[in-house]
Amino acid sequence: MKPVTEAGAAVYSPLTLKLYDAWVLGISNQWAWQCPTRQVLLPFFRRHVGFRHMDVGVGTGYYLAKAQLPHSTAVTLVDLNASSLEAARKRLNRASTRVIRHDIFQPLPAELPGQYDSISLFYLLHCLPGSMLEKAHVFANLKHALADGGVLYGATILGDEAGHNGFGIKLMEVYNKKGIFGNRSDSVEGLRTALALHFAEVEIEVVGKVALFTAKVPVLSNNL
Repeated sequence: MKPVTEAGAAVYSPLTLKLYDAWVLGISNQWAWQCPTRQVLLPFFRRHVGFRHMDVGVGTGYYLAKAQLPHSTAVTLVDLNASSLEAARKRLNRASTRVIRHDIFQPLPAELPGQYDSISLFYLLHCLPGSMLEKAHVFANLKHALADGGVLYGATILGDEAGHNGFGIKLMEVYNKKGIFGNRSDSVEGLRTALALHFAEVEIEVVGKVALFTAKVPVLSNNL
């Protein structure tokens, strides 16, 4: 049975979303996870975004809004949380934006296969419950939406093996206890193994306590 994702998604209320950029993208990324948003994560997002892009786990829409996307870029937002979807849609402010409320542990709508040049998952995986092998179901569902030569990419906060500082240890304890995070056992090798089940080309770079990953060329012969 696949994990249930409601706990990690439910925390993003309209009030929480108003504080998200300052707390998560500002303070937490700089001092707890040691992976600055503007210097590392935003450039990484920009580097891989394509002309037909799907953003999964949209947060406040920060990366899309700051990515200086060409007007011709077609954007699809996918999230389980309606408040996040609405916040990201408004922030991006493009009439053509497609919005899909969806549990990413479930297969995507049937009309989506092969439509996207890029799919981003920024700070989604560490919010999902289960082991990294269980989280691989997400990759199984998303890979079918990629066009030939497309890339799936993202960033996730690593678990206990990353050696968090005092601030990070406290946040990890609180967030995992509340079900906001589900990443105590998440590791670089676990992530690499999960991605390799579905993609032939996998690259992972660690900055601070965050793994930045890209995956290309879906593997057609797998059974997950």
